[in-house]
Amino acid sequence: MVKSEESFKKLTQFFERFVLLHFKKGEAILRPYDTPSGIFYLKSGFVRLYSISKKGEEFTLIIFKPGDIFPLRWAINDSSTGYYFDAAAPVSTWRVSKKEFIAFIEENPDVLLEVTSRVLTRLGGILQRMEYLVYGNADQKIASIILLCAERFGKEVDGKTRIEVPLTHKDLANFVGISRETASIELKKFERSGLIESKNKMIIVKNRELLEKEALLP
Repeated sequence: MVKSEESFKKLTQFFERFVLLHFKKGEAILRPYDTPSGIFYLKSGFVRLYSISKKGEEFTLIIFKPGDIFPLRWAINDSSTGYYFDAAAPVSTWRVSKKEFIAFIEENPDVLLEVTSRVLTRLGGILQRMEYLVYGNADQKIASIILLCAERFGKEVDGKTRIEVPLTHKDLANFVGISRETASIELKKFERSGLIESKNKMIIVKNRELLEKEALLP
C-alpha cells in the first residue's frame, strides 16, 4: 500500500507540472478516431467512455474516476481511441504530451507497474460484466452493476455504501445492455426490498449481502 501511494504521488507531481483543463458536464473530451491532444490524468469529476451503435444506442464501457489516466491504449500501443469520452460531471484534468508521458514511465518502472495494476483491476470488472451480459437476467445484471460501482466508486457512510458518481437509470441500463424501462423496474424493486435507496441522484447500497445474492449467476 505504501509503495502504491508513493508511486501515484510521484505520478500526480509529474502531471501537476502541466496544463489543467476543465470540462462541463456532458462536454466531449475525445471522439472516436480523434488524434488525442495528449494523455489525461483526472484530477476531479468523472469521465464516461462509451460506444454508439448504428441504431443510436449507447453502451457505457468504463467510467473513469479521479486518479485514472486515459487514453492508455493510444499512449502505449498507438491505437485509435475508437470511443467517446465525455464528462459525466464537471471535470478537471491535467494533460501532458504522449512523448513526455512515455519518457516518464520508462524512467519510473514503479509508476508503470502501478498503472498496469489498476488497468488490470478495471479489466476484471469488464470481464465480470461480460459474463452477466451473456448469462444474467435483468435482475442479476442490475444487481451486479450496482455492486461493481459500489466497489469502484463507493464510500462507506453509517454502515451503508454511497456510490459517489451520479448514475441515472439510463446510465445503469447502458452499462448492462438493457432498456431504461427495464432498469427502472429492477431498481424500484430493489428499493422496495430495502436493498438500495436513491438520494440526491446518488445510489446508496443499504444491504450488500442481499444484493450479492440477487446478483448470483445460476
